[in-house]
Amino acid sequence: MIRRECIAQTILLDGPVGVGKATLVRRFAAALLGDPAKIERDDLSLAENQAILADREKWPSEKRAEDPLLFASHPDFVTFPPDGPLRQISIQQMRLLKQQATLKPLHGAWRVFLIDGIDRAGEQAANSLLKTLEEPPPHLIVFLTTPNLYDLLPTIRSRAVSFHLGPLTDEEMRAFAAQRHVPDPLRRLPLAAGSPGAALAIDLEAFDRRRAAMLKLLETGAGLAGFSDWARHCESIAARRSEKLDDYLDVLYVLLEDIVAAQNGRALRNPDLAREIGRIASRVSFGWIRAAVRKTDELVELLRRNIQKTIALDAFALELRSL
Repeated sequence: MIRRECIAQTILLDGPVGVGKATLVRRFAAALLGDPAKIERDDLSLAENQAILADREKWPSEKRAEDPLLFASHPDFVTFPPDGPLRQISIQQMRLLKQQATLKPLHGAWRVFLIDGIDRAGEQAANSLLKTLEEPPPHLIVFLTTPNLYDLLPTIRSRAVSFHLGPLTDEEMRAFAAQRHVPDPLRRLPLAAGSPGAALAIDLEAFDRRRAAMLKLLETGAGLAGFSDWARHCESIAARRSEKLDDYLDVLYVLLEDIVAAQNGRALRNPDLAREIGRIASRVSFGWIRAAVRKTDELVELLRRNIQKTIALDAFALELRSL
């Protein structure tokens, strides 16, 4: 697009978390705008940017609304990330985007905006964005990223040129791990499932703690453990107030994927749990797994309502146990 000077003004990148969607946007912006060092300062995985995001979670919603979040180390490259304890794209951010869109480039001919996680936009925010996408200023390029293309409004999808970023192959991931000296590659690479960012970012200690809890939840739902066993894990989850429900749901999806894999003789992402996964897989039907996935999907949808995580997980176990 840059070489041919024929650039779409709205570009949608979908693919797994950590596969490199935002990284690709920053590389594109650097090629178009120059000054890559400034643009890379807005990488949300950097410790200083993570600290800003974590600090804003403690702000009251009124304060966040008065000061919508964006990163703009380069004046012509602006990133709008999910904000607040529920990590949402807010209506205030999209109104600010609309205002910023009218500003001419400080250098060159283009401004590039990145909405990193457009699936996190509520209905109001998405509709506000649509007004900008319908008639974008001639100098504006808007990038949208999402793990799942079909979480978005059809009207947003129809206004964008879409690209799917698939997971890397096992060979590519091994090469990446060797090049970047990724620690514990034998554990990290299966869990990352082809996403280099996930391989680097995963906190194995926290993951193992959440995995133990979610495994016990599934064992309880499958009738292989009593509610008293699950209750101990539930109390531990309740005590960790800073941890979000979606941290546990991400682990739950991985375990459910492994149960399906075990039933079909495929490699597990948690090979060290082969015995435990195998017990559940031999106990439950595909209908049970499908119900578990649907219930997990429902909890993901309810995250925006700030539901109480232990009550939600207790209900999850009871519903699966009834099957």
